[in-house]
Amino acid sequence: MTLVALDGRLVRRALSDVADVVVVGSGPAGATVAADLARAGLRVLIVEEGHHVLPADYAASGVRAMAQLYRDLGTSLAFGPLPMPYLQGRAVGGTSVVNGAICWRTPPEVLAAWAAADPPLADALPAEVIAAHEARLAARLGVAPTDPAIAGEKNLALGRGAAALGVAHRPIERNVVGCVGAGRCLQGCPHGAKLSMDRSLLPDAVAAGARIAAGFRVERIAVAAGRAVAVHGETAGGARFTVRARLAVVLAASAIQTPCLLRSSGLTHGPVGDGLTAHPGVSVTARFDRPIRAWTGATQGHEVLGLRGEGLKLEALGFDLGLLAGRLPGVGPALATRLAELDRYAVWGAALRASGRGRVRPGRRRPWVTYALTADDLRRARRAVRVLADHFLAAGAVEVYPGLAGFAPVVRDPSEAARIERDGPLAPTAYAMSMTHLFGTARMGADRATSVVRPDFRHHTVAGLYVADSSVFPTNLGVNPQLPIMAMAARCAERIIAAPA
Repeated sequence: MTLVALDGRLVRRALSDVADVVVVGSGPAGATVAADLARAGLRVLIVEEGHHVLPADYAASGVRAMAQLYRDLGTSLAFGPLPMPYLQGRAVGGTSVVNGAICWRTPPEVLAAWAAADPPLADALPAEVIAAHEARLAARLGVAPTDPAIAGEKNLALGRGAAALGVAHRPIERNVVGCVGAGRCLQGCPHGAKLSMDRSLLPDAVAAGARIAAGFRVERIAVAAGRAVAVHGETAGGARFTVRARLAVVLAASAIQTPCLLRSSGLTHGPVGDGLTAHPGVSVTARFDRPIRAWTGATQGHEVLGLRGEGLKLEALGFDLGLLAGRLPGVGPALATRLAELDRYAVWGAALRASGRGRVRPGRRRPWVTYALTADDLRRARRAVRVLADHFLAAGAVEVYPGLAGFAPVVRDPSEAARIERDGPLAPTAYAMSMTHLFGTARMGADRATSVVRPDFRHHTVAGLYVADSSVFPTNLGVNPQLPIMAMAARCAERIIAAPA
């Protein structure tokens, strides 16, 4: 099966097309909406800015992979008291091509909190309906716990550390089939074992009649008589294009790109681009006295659940050799010694369910994103560094590198780790953090003054315009959102199918 119908690199003259539904974005949200709508008999065109890259062509180098598969070559940045990078895929399949394949169901308490804050969401997003969609999608994606045989020592060690501390933990459930533990999820799986959207729902959509236009950058949504009727943009070959939508335009371009597209189209109703929320992450590196080979095994194969009540979720991390080397402390001979024993190091991280908020605006060349942690978030980050150190030491690490400015560069025993939480810095600039899992920039709600889309995913003021990605989430989740995003997108597809023509 040929996945891509239109390759924008080859389109150098103005192009016009038409579909019942135009879906902007081919990641988890876009692929899910497109597959469900195509199966329902609608003519669907998926418009994706990135290109289709085959597994055999994925670069092993993390830096080269960022140039090949990531937006802005992996240099996207949220500005604020602590500037934080965030990573987004730009390829057919979206960020699913380069994520860690982690799959969680939507926590019931999150849906309950949404409904308590905005009662119409209880009927719009019934827990049993979301759970049914997640079960169906998880079966399609082969979601299962990481096999210990391919987990690798970095993941098994995290489990041993958590067990020694008496903290609940488990192998991570991932959307993979036939994983061999190559450790290259973040560069794209070279074996095609990760069932990213280009390996699963996008082929399903195409088999059901959908088409994919890759290398097509949407710049504006056209609105006539109060209705979304088309999208306009430019191909990778430099040509202008227009795709008319008979029934609907669905935005599934991410919590960054979707609000930018709305604003660039003059659709500024409600808090569009405001309310950005996320799971900022801290990470800690440690040295063991035995080989770990952190670049092998499942990229992210084990997690610690027992601290979720504190807004913390610990995960093993996997990087290529170059990125791992960049995590080691020291200079000159000291650094050279550590590099000679690169197989002894591991990196684990903690995702924070943060309270901080930010905003997104379109910029001249890329989105302008701002974000600020709260004082509570910073205390949570400091505790996260401490508990990561505790888990490393409990797992047998001989040196832990907290990476906190102004604090001891090396920790070797639990009493020193405890000092992190007691005496560690709370200034934002003391931390090196990244921002993952972005939500809330076109959030749904019944009140049109405080939300961008209705509980049925329709834009409050523009007919035929839907938002299906994590922009609509009222809050963050505290867990990895790929499967919840897909379940919400499936619910959006149901609403489109049921809408009057």
